[in-house]
Amino acid sequence: MESGQPARRIAMAPLLEYERQLVLELLDTDGLVVCARGLGADRLLYHFLQLHCHPACLVLVLNTQPAEEEYFINQLKIEGVEHLPRRVTNEITSNSRYEVYTQGGVIFATSRILVVDFLTDRIPSDLITGILVYRAHRIIESCQEAFILRLFRQKNKRGFIKAFTDNAVAFDTGFCHVERVMRNLFVRKLYLWPRFHVAVNSFLEQHKPEVVEIHVSMTPTMLAIQTAILDILNACLKELKCHNPSLEVEDLSLENAIGKPFDKTIRHYLDPLWHQLGAKTKSLVQDLKILRTLLQYLSQYDCVTFLNLLESLRATEKAFGQNSGWLFLDSSTSMFINARARVYHLPDAKMSKKEKISEKMEIKEGEETKKELVLESNPKWEALTEVLKEIEAENKESEALGGPGQVLICASDDRTCSQLRDYITLGAEAFLLRLYRKTFEKDSKAEEVWMKFRKEDSSKRIRKSHKRPKDPQNKERASTKERTLKKKKRKLTLTQMVGKPEELEEEGDVEEGYRREISSSPESCPEEIKHEEFDVNLSSDAAFGILKEPLTIIHPLLGCSDPYALTRVLHEVEPRYVVLYDAELTFVRQLEIYRASRPGKPLRVYFLIYGGSTEEQRYLTALRKEKEAFEKLIREKASMVVPEEREGRDETNLDLVRGTASADVSTDTRKAGGQEQNGTQQSIVVDMREFRSELPSLIHRRGIDIEPVTLEVGDYILTPEMCVERKSISDLIGSLNNGRLYSQCISMSRYYKRPVLLIEFDPSKPFSLTSRGALFQEISSNDISSKLTLLTLHFPRLRILWCPSPHATAELFEELKQSKPQPDAATALAITADSETLPESEKYNPGPQDFLLKMPGVNAKNCRSLMHHVKNIAELAALSQDELTSILGNAANAKQLYDFIHTSFAEVVSKGKGKK
Repeated sequence: MESGQPARRIAMAPLLEYERQLVLELLDTDGLVVCARGLGADRLLYHFLQLHCHPACLVLVLNTQPAEEEYFINQLKIEGVEHLPRRVTNEITSNSRYEVYTQGGVIFATSRILVVDFLTDRIPSDLITGILVYRAHRIIESCQEAFILRLFRQKNKRGFIKAFTDNAVAFDTGFCHVERVMRNLFVRKLYLWPRFHVAVNSFLEQHKPEVVEIHVSMTPTMLAIQTAILDILNACLKELKCHNPSLEVEDLSLENAIGKPFDKTIRHYLDPLWHQLGAKTKSLVQDLKILRTLLQYLSQYDCVTFLNLLESLRATEKAFGQNSGWLFLDSSTSMFINARARVYHLPDAKMSKKEKISEKMEIKEGEETKKELVLESNPKWEALTEVLKEIEAENKESEALGGPGQVLICASDDRTCSQLRDYITLGAEAFLLRLYRKTFEKDSKAEEVWMKFRKEDSSKRIRKSHKRPKDPQNKERASTKERTLKKKKRKLTLTQMVGKPEELEEEGDVEEGYRREISSSPESCPEEIKHEEFDVNLSSDAAFGILKEPLTIIHPLLGCSDPYALTRVLHEVEPRYVVLYDAELTFVRQLEIYRASRPGKPLRVYFLIYGGSTEEQRYLTALRKEKEAFEKLIREKASMVVPEEREGRDETNLDLVRGTASADVSTDTRKAGGQEQNGTQQSIVVDMREFRSELPSLIHRRGIDIEPVTLEVGDYILTPEMCVERKSISDLIGSLNNGRLYSQCISMSRYYKRPVLLIEFDPSKPFSLTSRGALFQEISSNDISSKLTLLTLHFPRLRILWCPSPHATAELFEELKQSKPQPDAATALAITADSETLPESEKYNPGPQDFLLKMPGVNAKNCRSLMHHVKNIAELAALSQDELTSILGNAANAKQLYDFIHTSFAEVVSKGKGKK
C-alpha cells in the first residue's frame, strides 16, 4: 500500500424520503425526535447544522462528543460550507468568548462553559436563534444541559429547541420518563420513527440490499460448553433471587442475562443496597459477569483463547482461595472437559471413568502424559472462507458491474479483527498452533504428537482438494504466494486487512501450502510472519489511499475511538460485498440506509450467525426490546397531556419560576400580618470547577443567584463567614489519602469563621460511608472514619454536612443562608491559599499562629488572647506563670504552657530515667 495518497472524501448522502418528511415537520414545530438505532439521528442533526451555518444565525449544539463535532465539521467542509461551526472550549479565554458568539453560526460548546456564560451574561441570549440537543434521552432535571435550556428559556422566548435521540430503550425506565425529558427540553411535540413506521418500512423495502443469511452450526463441544454455561448462569440467578427476594424477577431472567445491558440492570437494582448485601450476593454478581464473559469468548474467539481464560479463572480462584460455588457444579466439570477437548486430546489409558475425569480436570505439572493437539477451528472461519471464495468467483465475472467489488468484513472488536486477519493470512492450523505455543509454552510435549495428528488428518484434506478442479500450477502458485508474503511485509493495521482478492485466489490451496510446510515440523512455523511485522502505525485514512484495485478490509464494529470510523470506511470504500461476521443492530440499519442512498448500485450482505446460540438470542432480544420500547412510547404519546405553556414562550410556565414557595405553604402572620418584605436577593459564590456537578443547577432552581468565580479556598461561599468544601465519596477518600483535604481545611479555618466540609453521596449509591461489618473498635490509619475523626479533632471549628443527594444539599444551603448577609465575590476571589492577610485578623502571621496552637495549654479559645498580649515567641518565653494565667484565664493551661517552655531537655531525660 502507498500510504502517501489521501483518502477519498465523500460528502454525506442526501436525505432520504422519510427523513425529508421528518425534517419538514420538525422545521414547523419544535419537538423531540426518537428514531430507531442506526436510522440516522446524526443525519438529521447534520442537516439542521447545515441549514444554520450562516453568520445571521446563532445556534448552540449540546451533548456532542469531540469526535462527532470533528466529523460534522469535516462533512460540512466537503460540502463547501463557508461559515463552518466553531468549537468553544477552555482554550478560548472568557473575555474573547463574547466576540465568538456575536460572529454567529453554529457553536459547539461544553456544558460547563455555556452555564457560566449564561449566568454571567457573556453570551447574548436574546440573539440566539435556537438550540439543538443530541442524545436527548439524557436530559434529566438536574443535568447541566437542562440547566442551560432553563436559562435560555428564561432569557429568550423566541428561539427554537429541537432534540434528537436514537435510544428508545432508555425511555423504558422510570415513570413517565419521556414526559419528564420533554418537560426539561421545553417541547410539546414527540416524533416517533421506529423501523416499523409505515414511511420508513415502505421506503427501505423498495431499496433493500441482497441479504444472504448463513446460520453456522456450532461444533458438538461448543454446544456442550454453551449448555453448561447457561446451566451455571441459571443456577446463579436462582441463588441471587433466593438471597434477594425483593429483586424484579422479570429482569433477572436467563434471556436478559445474556444481553449486553444486563450488568447495568443488576447494578441499578443492587447499588442502593450494596452496603447491606452479604458477601454471597456480591460474589454471585461477580460470577454472573464472569459467566457472561465466557459466553462471549465462546462464540467470539478461538478454542485456545477460550481455554486460556478458563484455566486462568481456575488458577486465580486457587491462588486467592476464593472458590466460587459454580466451579463445583457438574456443568462446570463438563465445561472444562469440553474446553480442553477442543484444544488437545489425552490418549486413553486403562483407568476407570472417575479417574479419567479427575485426570482431565486436574493435569499436574511435570506430568509425562503426551497430549495430541486437536486445535478445533472456529466454524465461522470456514463459513467466511466459503463466502470469500464465492465473492472471488463473482469478481472474476464482474465486468457487467464495472469491475471487481470491494469487500468489507465487520467483526465486533479489534481482537476478533486481528484473529480474522491472521486466519486469512496464515490459515487456521498455523494460526492456532502459533497461538497455542504462545499461550501454553510449557506444553512442549504436545508438539511431538503434531506430526501424528497431521498424518491422520492429511487424507481428509486430500479428499477435499480432489473435489476442486485440478490445477497443476496449484503448488507452484502457493509457494509463490508464500515467497511473496515473506518478501512483501504488507502494511496492515490490527483492525484492517488490506489486500487484493486475487491474493485469496484458490484460498484453500494457499492455506494448504502453508499447512504442508507447517505440518512437516512444528518448529518450521513461519517465524517471519508475526504481529510485529505488520505496520500497526498506519492510519486508517492511509489504508484507503489507493482504490484502483479491489480491497478486502476488516473493521471493528465497536470500540473505535472515532465513532464514525466505520461510517467513513463504508462511504469512502463503497463496498459491493459486506460480510457481517458479528451481528450488530445499529450497523445493520446503517447498511439499509447506505443501500437506499445509492439506488441502482448493488450491495450484498452476508450475515454470519451461530444458529440456536446465545449470539443469535442476544441479537433477537435487542430487536424485541427496541420494538417494545417504541410500542410503549406510542401508548404514552396517545395518553399524554401536554400543557399549552410547555414551551415556555410566555411567563405562565411554572418550570421557569425560581424559588421553592408553593401555594399550600402557610403564611407566617406574625410578620406584620403576613406582609411581604422586600429583602435582598440571596446569592452564593461558586467555584468554576463546580459546574461539572448538578448542585449549581439545583441551587439556581431554588431562587438563589449564582456568581461563578475561580476560588482557591473552598467551593461554595454561602456567607462572608461560611465556606464550604464539597466532596463526593471518591474525592473524599482520595483527598484524605494524599493529604489535600488537610491543607484545604487549614486554608478554610484560617480565612473563615465557619469552615464546612460537605460530604455528598450519589443518590443511586448507598447513603453509607462504610459497608456493614467494616467498622472496627481500634483506630486504623487506613480507615476513612478514623481519618475523619482525626480531622475533626485537629480542626475543632470544622463542621461536617452529610447529604444523600444534590437536591438535599441545595435545600440545606438555602436553610443555612436564611437571615444571613450575602457573600462578596471580589473578597472571596482575593483570598488565596498563600495570602498572608486574614480577613478576621490581618495582623497575625499564620505560621507562628499554627505553631502556637500546637503548644500544650493553647487552644482555639485562648489563642487569640495570647496573640493580643505578645508580639512573638521570644516575648512569650519571657512571661511568668502568673502572667500566663491572667492572659489564658486558666491556671492549668498556664502551668502546662510554662512547663513546656521552661523545662530543659536534660530534665525531661532525667525524669524519664527516674520513671524507669
